[in-house]
Amino acid sequence: MIASAPSEVQCEFLESLSPEAVVGLPYLFDFWAMPHQLPPVGDWRTWVIMGGRGAGKTRAGAEWVRSEVEGARPLDRGRSQRVALVGETFDQVREVMIFGDSGILACCPPDRRPAWESTRRRLVWPNGAVAQAFSAHEPEALRGPQFDAAWVDELAKWKRGEEAWDMLQFALRLGEHPRQCVTTTPKNVAVLKSVLANPSTVQTHASTSANRANLARSFLDEVIARYKNTRLGRQELDGLLLEDAEGALWSMQALEAARVAEPGPLSRIVVAVDPPVSGTKTSDECGILVVGAVMEGDPRDWRAVVLEDASVAAASPHKWATAAVAAMERWGADRLVAEVNQGGDLVESVVRQVDPLVSYRGVHASRGKIARAEPVAALYEQGRVAHLPGLGVLEEQMCRMTTAGYAGGRSPDRVDALVWAIHDLILEPRALRAAPKVRSLR
Repeated sequence: MIASAPSEVQCEFLESLSPEAVVGLPYLFDFWAMPHQLPPVGDWRTWVIMGGRGAGKTRAGAEWVRSEVEGARPLDRGRSQRVALVGETFDQVREVMIFGDSGILACCPPDRRPAWESTRRRLVWPNGAVAQAFSAHEPEALRGPQFDAAWVDELAKWKRGEEAWDMLQFALRLGEHPRQCVTTTPKNVAVLKSVLANPSTVQTHASTSANRANLARSFLDEVIARYKNTRLGRQELDGLLLEDAEGALWSMQALEAARVAEPGPLSRIVVAVDPPVSGTKTSDECGILVVGAVMEGDPRDWRAVVLEDASVAAASPHKWATAAVAAMERWGADRLVAEVNQGGDLVESVVRQVDPLVSYRGVHASRGKIARAEPVAALYEQGRVAHLPGLGVLEEQMCRMTTAGYAGGRSPDRVDALVWAIHDLILEPRALRAAPKVRSLR
């Protein structure tokens, strides 16, 4: 591609073009676009562009509108003549979709640029095509008008999403094959999931980093450093739709409500380990969780705080044991708890090769994963377990733990380690015999 070629190749290419071609080149979006910004081929009704913040979704939506309304020449009709522009609010339609840096007016060449009629809230192109602006807060405004195309922005944010979407579908009835483009950062909301599940929907996807060439380096470095490996980062930067499984023991809404900025004073801290069966590249991860507890007063009021997910992937026994002991040292943990169903005495042997004096306890699973996890989930429902930020991968696994089993594909190693930690701190009788003196992490 010319865009990624050396500068001398680019210069040679530009010099070969006529003056008219050079002037028009910035407006040839097919030349500059990334793959996720181009509409898929096929007979689709809805194209969903789902991506992280700054992934180029708005530009793709604006350019799609251009491709629908423009003809070969400025006054030629395009495929569509009546377009609906629908955003969360009218101000967002105007300031982002129409007048924004990547909006429609910024993308259109001068001889095809539409005029904005503010009193009628619409754009009018030289060829007669019209785009009307609507707010998703006012679904009834879509009752009456009719369109052959629509651009929907940030559908997952709409507070009246189902109602506004339904009204738009009734209005999208002109032409032989009306279509719509949806640009959104994903959220686990019913309207987005129903659109994606429709057989007539196609999808493209990109993370924030896919558009790094057009983003400030300092912005990218800052948000990646702050939100990497968090659930918010996987949603807002990776552009992933993170769903709760049917019958899940935990919901994302509950986990978000359980998040705290600081752990506060803690009575006891443990590091729990769920070792993999083997240490090959294809083996499961080694779940390593650091959890503290506040053990004051009535044991029925004791609370836990999940401090860190220190899990390691494809780890040899020495690697995961080293990581677990290092986590103990970071937090000043009182005990290392490890499941020994698979490794037996070898698990303790590996740990003591790293630290011969470590306070260690092996635990053996006599019940299934779900049976062990359910009382822990009950503590969450009672508001007795909190999470520090940065536990996104663990939280994804938790939302895949269901009453029928784990719906995540492989083993829920991080959740297993979490469950062992909270059992050791709060649920087991041996942990309830005495409440140690409270100490601060500061």
